[in-house]
Amino acid sequence: MTSQTTLDLLLLAFWVIVLLSLLTVLGEILRARLPHGQTNPVVETFLIRVHSWWAMVILLALAVLSGRVGILMLFAFASFAALREFLTYATKRRADHLSLALGAFVILPLQYVFVGLGWTALHSVFIPVYAFLLLPVVSALRGDPKRFLVRVAEMQWGLMICVFCISHVPALLTVDMAEGSDRSVLLIVFLVMVVQVGDLADYYAGRSFGRRKIAPGLSPKTVVGAATGIAAAALVGAALAWITPFGIIGAAAMAALAASAGMAGSLVFAAIKRDKGVKDWSHLIPGQGGFLDQLDSVIFAAPVFYHVMLLIWG
Repeated sequence: MTSQTTLDLLLLAFWVIVLLSLLTVLGEILRARLPHGQTNPVVETFLIRVHSWWAMVILLALAVLSGRVGILMLFAFASFAALREFLTYATKRRADHLSLALGAFVILPLQYVFVGLGWTALHSVFIPVYAFLLLPVVSALRGDPKRFLVRVAEMQWGLMICVFCISHVPALLTVDMAEGSDRSVLLIVFLVMVVQVGDLADYYAGRSFGRRKIAPGLSPKTVVGAATGIAAAALVGAALAWITPFGIIGAAAMAALAASAGMAGSLVFAAIKRDKGVKDWSHLIPGQGGFLDQLDSVIFAAPVFYHVMLLIWG
């Protein structure tokens, strides 16, 4: 990693710490303004999300410091944990055990090997083509037709969102940038930051000021919240333009696009949880759920951000 990239990472880390500190202070001020003995669920959840951000930032910082392998290992682990959560609620039978094992212990690591080797063409088609064709055959050979299509579809969907989509975050490391290939790690930080800022702004503004819900039967997400989240992501994206090849307007547009895709993803996951009758995918983080609950926005934003990035600036 060049000295300039290292300096930019340190400067970025400083501003991230400043931002999280300000958000933490804001949350504590909002809590202190409440009458003694009373709590506001919106404020409490806001603070819990900010606290979980601290943990996420520390993990991402450690991965970045450890280099390419560390980043790949972090997101491979996130994929495995997310896939485990998803498959807990998926329809499955004994005939699917081999397919599930292949998905978790063969297909998942191979996907990240292809990303690490920079085999972009294979990384882009391995799961949506080859895994989609192989795993139904493996299950069919076990001879159990009961709810076969539902079982196969949910297994395939789990691989798509938990492995294929998440793998597009470290895949940004393979993007060649004019300032140097090592600076592609900054794109990962940019993507995660704008999506999470948009998500947090969407949550607080939507619960505090929003009235009109986007999908009343699925989620409390509101039009005001979504608009605020996208605007906040665009502002942060513009402020972080110096770590991207996009320019200020391009960075704001890419941030808004990523935040919009992330919000769409959170609605999809809300629909899946409603269908399965669960509030959270797991209880890993008290009040915030599991890996899928934390990554739902990034899951949808990552492939959109990656491919638009390649299309326009690649």
